[in-house]
Amino acid sequence: MKQKKRTHKQQIFLAARIFLWFTLGALIGLFFFVSFLVISYRQMYQNRVYPGVFLDGVDFGGKSETDVRSFFDNKNMSFADTKLIFTYSDQTAVTTAKELELGFDSQLLTDQAYSIGRSQSFVSDIYMITKAYMRGIHLPASYRYDEGVFEKLITPFQKNLDIAPVNAEFSYENGRVTEFHTHSDGRKVDIEKLKSTLSSYSIMLARAKSHPKALTVTIPIITVQPVLTLEKVNDLGIKELIGEGTSLFHGSIANRIYNLTLASSRLNGALVKPGETFSFAESVGDITSLTGYKQAYVIENGRTVLGDGGGVCQVSTTLFRAALNAGLPIVERNQHAYRVHYYEEDSPPGIDAAVYVPSVDLKFKNDTGHWLLIQSFVDKQAERLTFQIYGTSDGREVKVSTPVILSQTPAPEPLYQDDPTLPAGVVKQVDWAAAGAKVSFTRDVIKDGKVTIHDTFNSNYRPWQAIYLRGTKV
Repeated sequence: MKQKKRTHKQQIFLAARIFLWFTLGALIGLFFFVSFLVISYRQMYQNRVYPGVFLDGVDFGGKSETDVRSFFDNKNMSFADTKLIFTYSDQTAVTTAKELELGFDSQLLTDQAYSIGRSQSFVSDIYMITKAYMRGIHLPASYRYDEGVFEKLITPFQKNLDIAPVNAEFSYENGRVTEFHTHSDGRKVDIEKLKSTLSSYSIMLARAKSHPKALTVTIPIITVQPVLTLEKVNDLGIKELIGEGTSLFHGSIANRIYNLTLASSRLNGALVKPGETFSFAESVGDITSLTGYKQAYVIENGRTVLGDGGGVCQVSTTLFRAALNAGLPIVERNQHAYRVHYYEEDSPPGIDAAVYVPSVDLKFKNDTGHWLLIQSFVDKQAERLTFQIYGTSDGREVKVSTPVILSQTPAPEPLYQDDPTLPAGVVKQVDWAAAGAKVSFTRDVIKDGKVTIHDTFNSNYRPWQAIYLRGTKV
């Protein structure tokens, strides 16, 4: 029988099949050939970095892991003794680059170099090995420091320097603030900035040709804001300190300290509404034994005698100073009869305010357009009285001149007075000699570049003798 002749299409199909089988066989052969080469190449560089792998510009092809790690360890040893001095104010901690393990991260660099061409993907490995051989693979340097050593070093600074912010508190009833303290910012060591500084020092030391003996690291501090500021916890416009006054009561007897503490507590928390004229006498009330005051030395008819409320004038004087510094209009102020030494311990003469409730008063006006809050503080250890006035600043500036003594009159001879409350033979000084003086000072309150208040405060003090009490108690 005669064989049928193939059609043209059949011939093309057969040729294609033969070509595909041939190509597939060639590819399989090539694959096995390349695989053989790669396996041989891997065997040749077993436990060694493949050729063409660079670290920080250095060719480590053919080097072992130990070689790579030793190279960077030796680099680190060149500056191992460099001191790192961490400091803030008078607090200092010292370590070395070696203790902090500062410098090249030799282990990471070794792992990176050795891992090229050694992944879980055979195809990827072929690509990376070929790329390294043909064009080179360049890896940047890596740097480090020991986090544990760093944390141990910084913890004492954090304990001494970190301060939590304080939220403001404000509550009031019947026109008087019952709970108050202003907000205050906190602070903490800026760890991120400190780490950034260490990283930059690590790079600098690793790349430098010569190394310093010591590097100083100043501990960076950041401010931490409170959640609640004074402005957020009230709607009276009381948000900031606008004036403060202080005075010292060194040497005061116990009853005098008691009285000034009592009087200042009765002013603490007082609110002054916009446009109101504040009266010391009205706010403090009666000053007698019936209202809680004790006997202390007061001036009466030119003599120092025991009387109810001795020491209250220290309170009015201190509040007067706060109102002065706040730039508030002074409606009424009266001088003392003579220069009281308490009021000149931290101040020049002339900045005082006498009160004799109810006839002699201290008054000032709230012209700020917002409520004012008066706060008082008695520091018995420092023997200091402080008044603070809070409100809203309108930008006014206050300039108080230094008091000028215009003339002086010598003090009289000392006066001795019998005191039946002191044991016989005991002599106690209760007043100190003071020269008489005419004193004057001025105050300018400036707003928007213009003087809105110009005051002149004159005082004409009588000369005063030292007074001693002689005990007569048997």
